[in-house]
Amino acid sequence: MFLHEGAPGVAAALFYGAVAALVLLGVRDVLFLYEENRCSMTYMYEYPEYLKIKLPKKISRRFPAYELYLYGEGNYAEENKNLILTGIPVLFLPGNAGSYKQVRSLGSIALRKAEDIDFKYHFNFFTVNFNEELVALYGGSLKRQTRFLHECIKVILKLYKDQEFAPSSVAIVGHSMGGLVARALLTLKNFKPEFINLLITQATPHVAPVMPLDKYLTDFYTAVNNHWILKAQDARNLTILSVAGGFRDYQVRSGLAFLPRLSQHSSALFVVSSAVPRTWASTDHLSIITEDPKKRMLVLNHHFVRHPAKFFEEDPETLTELKGTFIWIKIKSSKWTYTVYNESDGKYFMFPLSNHRKTYSHVHCQSSMLVRKYVLSVVTLKLQEYPPLSDLVVYVPAVNGNKFTLDCEFFKEDSRTVQLPVTHLFSFGRYNAPLFNFNLIQCFILHFYFCSFPGRKTSVYRLHVPWSHEDSITVSKVPSFTEISAKLHIAQPENDSTVAVLNIYSSLDCQYEVTIKTSFSQVLGQVIRFHGGSLPVYVISNMLLAYGGQLSALISTGQCSDFVLALARAAKPYKVDPIVNVVKFLLGFNWFKDIWNVLFLPELDAVLLNKQDIWFPLVSLILFLFGTGIAYWGGILFSSSLRLLSSLWLSLTRPSGLTKDSKLMTPRRAFMAILLVFVSCTTCGAFAILIIYLHYIFKVLKQYIIESISELNSLAASPTTNTAIDNVVNSLKIHITILNLLTWIVLLSLPSLIYWFKNLRYSIRLDPDPCRTMAIILVSTLGILMNSSTTKVKSSKLSKIAAQLPLPLSVAVVAFGPMHLYRVPYFVICSLLLHALCCIV
Repeated sequence: MFLHEGAPGVAAALFYGAVAALVLLGVRDVLFLYEENRCSMTYMYEYPEYLKIKLPKKISRRFPAYELYLYGEGNYAEENKNLILTGIPVLFLPGNAGSYKQVRSLGSIALRKAEDIDFKYHFNFFTVNFNEELVALYGGSLKRQTRFLHECIKVILKLYKDQEFAPSSVAIVGHSMGGLVARALLTLKNFKPEFINLLITQATPHVAPVMPLDKYLTDFYTAVNNHWILKAQDARNLTILSVAGGFRDYQVRSGLAFLPRLSQHSSALFVVSSAVPRTWASTDHLSIITEDPKKRMLVLNHHFVRHPAKFFEEDPETLTELKGTFIWIKIKSSKWTYTVYNESDGKYFMFPLSNHRKTYSHVHCQSSMLVRKYVLSVVTLKLQEYPPLSDLVVYVPAVNGNKFTLDCEFFKEDSRTVQLPVTHLFSFGRYNAPLFNFNLIQCFILHFYFCSFPGRKTSVYRLHVPWSHEDSITVSKVPSFTEISAKLHIAQPENDSTVAVLNIYSSLDCQYEVTIKTSFSQVLGQVIRFHGGSLPVYVISNMLLAYGGQLSALISTGQCSDFVLALARAAKPYKVDPIVNVVKFLLGFNWFKDIWNVLFLPELDAVLLNKQDIWFPLVSLILFLFGTGIAYWGGILFSSSLRLLSSLWLSLTRPSGLTKDSKLMTPRRAFMAILLVFVSCTTCGAFAILIIYLHYIFKVLKQYIIESISELNSLAASPTTNTAIDNVVNSLKIHITILNLLTWIVLLSLPSLIYWFKNLRYSIRLDPDPCRTMAIILVSTLGILMNSSTTKVKSSKLSKIAAQLPLPLSVAVVAFGPMHLYRVPYFVICSLLLHALCCIV
């Protein structure tokens, strides 16, 4: 499976090409292969206006980049310009790089709903401008946003102080990271929890950051989640709804939006948008703004989980009068269908239950009406849950000019439950197909083949996941071929014995066949979806192994191999994975854990991933191979790009050849290093890293040109000159590997650079800066390395240590990097720093 040292270059290219193709296949599944977008755009009837709320000068000075607005349209906006507000305050918080104008969709729809009831109840939608900050990638401003949000809530409530019934709290709708900022309010010492009573989050990564690129981001998550666990009583009156986007949301996977029900806080509900029934149905305004947290939770469950096709009623009537002089028809058959194309009068169909209770356990009815498109209703009742009922009555309304179909059937659940994977021929009705041992990475494709018959009817397929609200529903017309993907957002808890079930609501008069098979491409997609953020860790781990292999070859043979050849020889999973797995196993013993804690070592990231139920034994091996493929082809692309640039440069200039400047440090270079350290301390560390990186590339391009000229002159050169040429070639190979490592450091520090650049008008210095310390060390280290040669490394007393260090650092990257990406550059710097010392000692 793995290449030996003597493996030819073609075999290596084919192997790593296949690995890279698997990565692309997984990425394709995540980014492009998902269900169709069934969301519809919201439209306004009047021009939207955003009225800026004047904040106290003290707040404006503390938060110059942030603003508070009130949303309005047309006459409603004009009436609210004097800020005499009578509605219910709702505050919208945008997420990562989000605009405050995103409130338009909510505000416009809420305004139309209020007009429908003559403004008996209405909402005042406020929105916060967070300057479209990249808070999902840079955590330095999250605390600042939280403090500003607290001030905004106090300002909003003051606007209502002259009302007879002034509100004492606001409802918050947070999109993406906005939802996390709202939860962080409870961590503030002077925040009053009664200021908010309802929090709705949309695609908010509550569990962990999508990309843990700096310490401020992970520390913020730790502080928020620990507070909600340890001080859950602070949120006892707060009702929370977390809505995840499903598989269409490739930025925030739905598992990160999960809000576990804490022991002291049961008013939290998590749903995936695909599982929300009747999402197009309107909800009543009054019930959701009640002061009773239990009632709010009942309302959320009613609309987002159950939704029995009616408005929420706290005490629903148990008796219903069946009015009208309609025809009553008694149905005694256990299987029955009714189709009508044009009926001006309604009908009552009555099913006596006494004869069916002994034989059957359930009754299932589904109806469909064609009004421009099919409107489908499905209901299944368990007869044991309704012992007093003597009859089941189904009302069919007048269907003037429309086609209406109703199917009802009594059945026994055991006879309709089939364990998959199998291929079966079914008759009709409702079936359950339990998917046993269904784990997070498994993905199945279910194919449904239908026989042909006159007319077209509708079938419904529901994948029910009992341990989380992530059901998916598929509707198809028969006869047809239907394909359904079965995969999970959240892993099954260890103490949960339930199984995922595929409910099949089929047509009554057609047989069909179900086949199930594993989808390899979607398995790869699940690996990328859950662990794609860790790929930089495994790429850098592979590069460190190649770097160590180059240094070892240089010391033992005097010659340095190319980066891709060194990667093919040195990058072996057995050098890294077994060590991490052994440490993870030993951490299960208290004596080893005590030693680990005494050494002040951080928790192993594999343990943290295991706690989130997204780790399985082979995932690290798969990611390591993915990382090898990316490093291999990335190295080829990077080296080819440098060679192309050097060729273009050589065509424009004619350097003389080998340079005789062998000094590691000159006054000019020392001044450059001091200047970049000053830039790191006064502006942005990532900016200094980018400058030194570009300077390093410039140096390597010059060496490429020197190598090209030296190769032309090598035939007539003396042995001394040939030795110098070999030194140039070897040094160039080492420099290319260092540049490959630096490229990933630059990419990981890029978010803070973008954040700093966007906020230059407010402050020239990024504070806090996650890259400042790293930049100061890198500037000093690279100032030496970019002017170094392999001659000094070979003769150094530290050379053997420098060649051996990348291996343990490669293991450390995989052990401590997947959940803390900001640690990875420091492991690389350790190796580079020792290499720089080899040039001196």
